[in-house]
Amino acid sequence: LALKRMSVRKDYRGLGIATALGRTALAFARQRGCRAVVLNTLMLQHEARALYERLGFRRHRHYVLPTTYGRLANCTITTYRYDLSGSP
Repeated sequence: LALKRMSVRKDYRGLGIATALGRTALAFARQRGCRAVVLNTLMLQHEARALYERLGFRRHRHYVLPTTYGRLANCTITTYRYDLSGSP
């Protein structure tokens, strides 16, 4: 399962909403027999990266955005993966 976008409005952050959304996405994927959940995030999204790591996602791949701008700005993307195999 690829998690494409997850966002909580700034004035509602810090209330556990993103954690609940992340856990719900993992449960959804698990119930449907997915082997893993993957997502991409930019290097600048520190809070999002911390959330994914707290939820148990592991850094899977790290690369520079393959565009002219990406190479010039050194825009780095991190792919995270949460393996569901063997989990309850």
